Amino acid sequence: MALPLDPSIQNALAERIRFYRELGLAEFYRRNVHPAADPNHSEETIPWSGAMREDAPAAQQQTQETQAAQHANFFGEEAAIPARKKIPAPVQIAEAVPAAQHAEALRVIREEIGDCRRCPLHKGRNHLVFADGDPNARLMFVGEGPGADEDAQGLPFVGRAGQLLNNMITAMGLKRQQVYICNVVKCRPPGNRTPEPEEAHTCLPFLLRQIDVVRPQVIVALGATAATYLLGVRQPLAGLRGRVHAVRGTQLIVTYHPAYLLRDPRQKKEAWADLQIAMKELGLKAPAKG
Repeated sequence: MALPLDPSIQNALAERIRFYRELGLAEFYRRNVHPAADPNHSEETIPWSGAMREDAPAAQQQTQETQAAQHANFFGEEAAIPARKKIPAPVQIAEAVPAAQHAEALRVIREEIGDCRRCPLHKGRNHLVFADGDPNARLMFVGEGPGADEDAQGLPFVGRAGQLLNNMITAMGLKRQQVYICNVVKCRPPGNRTPEPEEAHTCLPFLLRQIDVVRPQVIVALGATAATYLLGVRQPLAGLRGRVHAVRGTQLIVTYHPAYLLRDPRQKKEAWADLQIAMKELGLKAPAKG
């Protein structure tokens, strides 16, 4: 008969399982035990969530292979990332963190991140960039990661792209201080490259906890990277824009990243159409032009 686990060990295991589930891994590989070490052990390997099982129906395998091929064709094989299951927002979070305690709860998350060395991005950073804005904001913007200006100042969206984002916020009839701004990764990727899946998945649980504390009514995902990791799927922006998605009990709208709009100003009209969807959800009207 197996002996009961010590409560401290049970708590540690539960916390570890919660951590991996927030990464989108609902199932895990179990290390095989050598039969010589345990004659009664039956070897079993449990695949990760989303992995193809050998006994899966042929039609299901064909569907998954077709989807994978479509994603690879658009983004390139090297850019493909493992699909992450959508993570519903725990109902108790909204009750556990009253509005008056949002700032303190976010401070606790920032302290837990600490002088983070969980992924290679820490090697080249000057400042870790956590967030900026109102802890009780109804509107949250999520970008990809810090750039050079953000890395130097320790705040998100303070460079040229940040200035454009400020203008977008103003056009919506709001001030920067009234929204909450953060990124998928908290450290600047070298050369402003797209974060690697390992890097993004390392930071993702902290972003999800920020969302769960702030509980915005609307999230605007700025660019493909933010949309990918918030929705758990990788699709062309054209297929994600123009509609409202549900993420962790919050409405999410996808639009272009301000850095992209600086490179292609012709898309600003399309981005404004996306922001108007967010404004409609928030009950906002654009300020009258003077």
